Amino acid sequence: MRLKRKDLLGIEELSSEEIELILETAASMKEVSEREIKKVPTLRGKTIINLFYEPSTRTRTSFEIAAKRMSADAINISLSASSVVKGETLKDTALNLEAMNPDCIVVRHSVSGTPRMLAGYLSSTVINAGDGSHEHPSQALLDMMTVKEKLGRIKGVKLTIVGDIAHSRVARSNIYGFTKLGAVVTVCGPKTMLPPGIEALGCKATTDMQGAIKDADVIMMLRIQLERQKESLFPSTREYARLYGLDPVKLEKAPKDVIILHPGPINRGVEISPEVADGPWSLILNQVTNGVAVRMALFYLLLGGIKEEFS
Repeated sequence: MRLKRKDLLGIEELSSEEIELILETAASMKEVSEREIKKVPTLRGKTIINLFYEPSTRTRTSFEIAAKRMSADAINISLSASSVVKGETLKDTALNLEAMNPDCIVVRHSVSGTPRMLAGYLSSTVINAGDGSHEHPSQALLDMMTVKEKLGRIKGVKLTIVGDIAHSRVARSNIYGFTKLGAVVTVCGPKTMLPPGIEALGCKATTDMQGAIKDADVIMMLRIQLERQKESLFPSTREYARLYGLDPVKLEKAPKDVIILHPGPINRGVEISPEVADGPWSLILNQVTNGVAVRMALFYLLLGGIKEEFS
């Protein structure tokens, strides 16, 4: 089975049925990573290029491991290693890469809309690995997989996302994804970090953290996106941590069985305390594990893998 689309550019454009298909496929793919020999021939002969114009540890490594576990050839290209530093345009870089006949180009870029622009030029499959403050679809998919795996459902789940909502592509993709599957989403942060009209995406918005987490099934903490802020949006890091950092004292206001997510990288002592990040509520490392399975599923569903070769 395949997704009936060439590219994966965002969660907003996916139907709930497509999201469920990806999550079900990812659950099957996860078993591959638990084998003694973590490799299947499903995408043998396929070539996948990771074109990353922003720093990344988890996402790029996860895409690379996912490709290699399915026997595809994976090539990594970063900004410093590309001809963009010599003045070449992104379009020309992409067209030159496509001239080498890759099957898929995974793109991360600081400018929103870049993957969609490239998808219009290229016949290769394009996967958005994060574009500006727009979307990060594979992150939202692995977040949904983690919640479904732990709670057995997403419908009716109460998710609270806390932090720099205005600059977070992770927040947007998760709002789209969780609400499509029937969750109730609340976003919380300082007023300066809540974009006007965010409720139009189907969520609630508040500046009251204690109120936002008191009935939550899932709390997702986000780091402050300093690299995307043009001006300071809060008095000091200490003040932010005091009001919006998740620590054991604030966590006492949440249900005892609440689960904690964070897309990483973590700034310990700012948006989340070490005790919470490393505590029994935390599924942060589960998210990382599930990221490989989700990206394997995306490659399989977009590039036409053969199911018998991974089952």
